[in-house]
Amino acid sequence: MRVLVRDNNVEQAIRALKKKLQREGVFREMKARRAYEKPSERRGREKAEAIRRSRKAARKLAIREGLIAAPARKPRPAPRKAAAPTATAS
Repeated sequence: MRVLVRDNNVEQAIRALKKKLQREGVFREMKARRAYEKPSERRGREKAEAIRRSRKAARKLAIREGLIAAPARKPRPAPRKAAAPTATAS
């Protein structure tokens, strides 16, 4: 996995890396591996995850086909503008 650092902006690169790791599920896997998980618990968790995924896919398909209404979208905040420099009398 690679993250480019532009204009020596390391903070922005770290945020991009964290977002990529979150999307890949690395943090979730690290948390799961901290303690031993019994095989029966693992099967139950995997089955629950599969059910959740299938319900989400069915919901998306129903929305696409117009069978159910899509959830209302949140309004996007207006982009912040940079503050104008203040003139000081000297």
